[in-house]
This record gives sequence, C-alpha cells and structure tokens, in this order.
Amino acid sequence: MSTFQGSPDASGAGSVTDDPNLDFAGTTPYEDYVQADVLTHLQHLRSDDPGEMVFLVTTQVMELWFTVIVHEWETASRALRQGDLAVARDALKRSVRELEALNHSWRPLAQLTPAQFNAYRGALGEGSGFQSAMYRRMEFLLGEKSASMLVPHRGAPRVHAELEKALQEPSLYDEALRLLARRGLPVPAEVLDRDLAQRYEPHPEVERVWAGIYADPDQNTELVRLGEALSDVAELVWRWRNDHLVATRRAMGAKTGTGGSAGVAWLEKRAQKNVFPELWTARSHV
Repeated sequence: MSTFQGSPDASGAGSVTDDPNLDFAGTTPYEDYVQADVLTHLQHLRSDDPGEMVFLVTTQVMELWFTVIVHEWETASRALRQGDLAVARDALKRSVRELEALNHSWRPLAQLTPAQFNAYRGALGEGSGFQSAMYRRMEFLLGEKSASMLVPHRGAPRVHAELEKALQEPSLYDEALRLLARRGLPVPAEVLDRDLAQRYEPHPEVERVWAGIYADPDQNTELVRLGEALSDVAELVWRWRNDHLVATRRAMGAKTGTGGSAGVAWLEKRAQKNVFPELWTARSHV
C-alpha cells in the first residue's frame, strides 16, 4: 500500500534512510501506475454552478466502483463454474466492501435541495444513470437481463458488443445454481436450461433447494456460506437502489427523470425487487 506523507525535513537531519526518493527522470512511478493526472482532468463542467463538480466527480467515482464490482462478480462466476468456492467467496466478500463504498457515494448528493440540483440539472441534457454501460453489466450479472437496455449503446460498437456478450452469458446466480446441480441438488432443468438473455424469474423448486441447504447447515456448510455471501451482495444492491430512490426524491420529487425516464416511479419499481429471490423466500421455510 502506498504511503501518503508530507515533505521531508529540509534540514536533512535523520533523513538519510527514511526520506523517499524525490528525483525521477520522467513522471513518478505512482503516476505511471495510478494515472492520477488523467483521472483529475476528466472533469469538464457544463455550468457555472459550484455544486456541479461534486455531482460529476461522485458520478465518476461510482463508475469506477461499478468497474471493480463487475470484475469481482466475473471472478466469482468463473470460480463457481470451476467449483472453487473459496475463490468465489473471497471475490464476493471483497465486492461487499466495495458495494458499501459505492453506497456511501450517495452521501455527497443525498442532501441536495431541488434548487441546488436544478442549478446544474440542465447541463445533463438527456444524460441519465440508466445509460451507464458498466452499471448495465452489473445488472446483467445479477440476472436482471433486458435486451432493450442495449439500445442506448448502439452508437458505441465496442460497448454494445460487450453488453450483448454479457446478456447471453450466465449470471452470477445462474452459476451458483449450476454448482448446486453439480453437487447433486434437484435444481430443475428448466431453470438450468433457461434462455439466459431473459430476466431470471423465481422458481418454487429452487426455493426448496435453498431451504433444504439452510435446514441442514452442518451437512451443507460450504453452500450455506455461499448463500450468505450472495445474500450480503443482494442486500447491498437493495440498499443501493433505495438510497438512489431517496436521493432522487429529495433532489427532484416526482418530476420526470433525466433522459426521459419516469424518475422516482422507475426507481420505486426497481427498489421493490430482490435479486437472488429464492435466497430470501426460502428462509420462511427453514
């Protein structure tokens, strides 16, 4: 982990071995690795309002968290496909901490009054968070598939191709259910062989499988731990959606959202849905 510290003692006393190297031929190795100069010059404001900077930077930070969370869930998916539960759980546990940080990103925006938001809202034009390609990949990994959500990205061939590929691939939950089936649990064939480009829909037999796993934790220790890791992810996704809803309500009430979305009404519908649904309903039968 890099160390951030102040300037060394100008006198040089006691600094022969302790002071960092300050003389580099080109840019610093830190800059070469982190690309901080690139990151801190990506803010191109479109209004004179001083509040736009925090909105823009916070949104950019969210995009970076989306990127690392997608990486973790893809890592977990591959590990589940290979039957490596330890690697899968580690990736899921890291993503939980990352989701917590992502959710805290709402805090700088959560206190916006309507007047403060309106001061730079016009600069967004038709821009809206639901147009985020990386967030869409997150949703697809959660089983929230929808081919129509590729439409906004038709003008960006590389991004569209990546999303189309993700649409057709198993979600994180699909990989978990396939692992359960390989372990001999009765996951229905229609669930395992479903059209992966469609949104995952809950199935009573899958609910029974999870209920059976949780009813015998001594026999199913690894699978219970997997279920709990997935539940941690699902809970924080639900909290993300609700925090988004509350922040939007405070900033703009029930007005139409940017990009022509239904705003609060759209977010309310999203906030009512749980991902990995049978992990929640199965608990009523244990």
